[in-house]
Amino acid sequence: MGDGKKLSSLDASFLYLETPEMPMHVGSMAIFRLPDDYQGDFFEAFKAMIASRLHLAPILKARLEKAPLDIDHPSWVEDDQFDIDRHIFRASLPEPRDRATLERIVGWMHAKLLNRARPLWEFYVFEGMKDNEVGLYSKMHHACIDGGAGAALTNMIYDMTPVPRQVDPPAARAKAEQEPRDIAANLLDAYTQLWNQPLDPAIAKGIELPRSGKSDLGSILFDNAMYQIESAVRFAGSIPAMLRSVTDVVGKISDPAARESIASMASPPTILNKSISSERSFAGASISLSRAKALAKLAGGKLNDVVLALASGVVRRYLLQHGALPKKSMTAAVPISLREEGNTETNNQVFGMICAIATNIEDPRERLTAIIAQSTKSKEMAHPLRAFMPQVSNISMLGAPILVQILALLYSRSSLSDVLPPTANITVSNVPGPRQTLYAAGAELLHIFPVSISTHGIALNITVQSYRDQLDFGFIAGANIIPHVQVLCDMLPEEFELLEQAFAPERQSAAG
Repeated sequence: MGDGKKLSSLDASFLYLETPEMPMHVGSMAIFRLPDDYQGDFFEAFKAMIASRLHLAPILKARLEKAPLDIDHPSWVEDDQFDIDRHIFRASLPEPRDRATLERIVGWMHAKLLNRARPLWEFYVFEGMKDNEVGLYSKMHHACIDGGAGAALTNMIYDMTPVPRQVDPPAARAKAEQEPRDIAANLLDAYTQLWNQPLDPAIAKGIELPRSGKSDLGSILFDNAMYQIESAVRFAGSIPAMLRSVTDVVGKISDPAARESIASMASPPTILNKSISSERSFAGASISLSRAKALAKLAGGKLNDVVLALASGVVRRYLLQHGALPKKSMTAAVPISLREEGNTETNNQVFGMICAIATNIEDPRERLTAIIAQSTKSKEMAHPLRAFMPQVSNISMLGAPILVQILALLYSRSSLSDVLPPTANITVSNVPGPRQTLYAAGAELLHIFPVSISTHGIALNITVQSYRDQLDFGFIAGANIIPHVQVLCDMLPEEFELLEQAFAPERQSAAG
């Protein structure tokens, strides 16, 4: 990454929105089991294995380089002082050295900001757990990775057999000598970026005017003019596609049924939708993937609908216990991956929708049926906007880093999320993972619980990753809102059983 790859607007936004109370990194709590006859030092073996494979994921050796005066998005550049001992640590776990203790420590550690002077990731290895288990807490800034890229990174680092595979060393390459550039040249680059928004790659293909290839001021001005001409052609060519998307949205909104659907997606205020502190509460739980898929098939929905129903069930039960369940259905912010199959780029390729999760319905069967209908409507409403996202994610605006960071800090300090209507009540994300068993340095991977992001106004995040024949749920919340999120995890198995019973074939036969 020595060429200085500039962050997209979407990737950079996770940097600008970050505050001490709202870190913007994602991670996981993985649980491994060592063989009974394991000999050696797992921490050192794991660190050596990662060190030998860093070239498979160049983002792991890339640090941020700010634009002059912070007028434009930063770039990823190779860290010439990279030291793996600043990224992989041997951590200690106090008695009783069980998963519950590990979860509490992970919640505490996930609230700590990453050091932006170094590549934005850290691994912590917890040895000496019960049943020959080893815990691995990892975190990486959301500016360089999303859930889909994280799953791809997992496949790059881990092995499918207990014996680590041999990885070819990186090819030798000459270090590029970069010509020093002054502030004026960088300012012009930022100005060029503003006018050179790649709105439609299909339109842009084949449009390339000549460049001087020089770095003097006159040549830079000439190149900038060429960029602006190309940008105008690209923009004009993309207008029909943009108008079609807008027309689709307007057409859906003009439909009375669609307007009713939009109204149903308005989020009621709840005790979960407040400003969060700089502390986190984390816990994990697992259910059977094959059983969840079978339930989705019986209900006529998708796996994601079952995940939403389970989230709805536990949140509904929790708020009932606190006498705080709203009469109106709560909503979930649901990320949608735009990543094409086989795409392993470590960047953010994600969109999102708001879906009502039927917390106002007591019967589990009726609740899941309502969620299936609501998620279908939400996908239909969101679909026309998907085409905008790759374009919007690359838009630059001069001064955006400073402006957005100031606004994020003001929002955080003003506690506006305590009084503004919530955009959604909770976040629920479902990330597909590997079905085969994975290993690291000879240890078998048992679970990989996601550890995601809590935000002001949406304190609870429930992220799920599939692995083998299980769904690993990671619950994280602002500790001032839900001090012990483990209580929600404890509700998950029973909620799953209630849903299965509600759609059991014998019950359907009896009802028929």
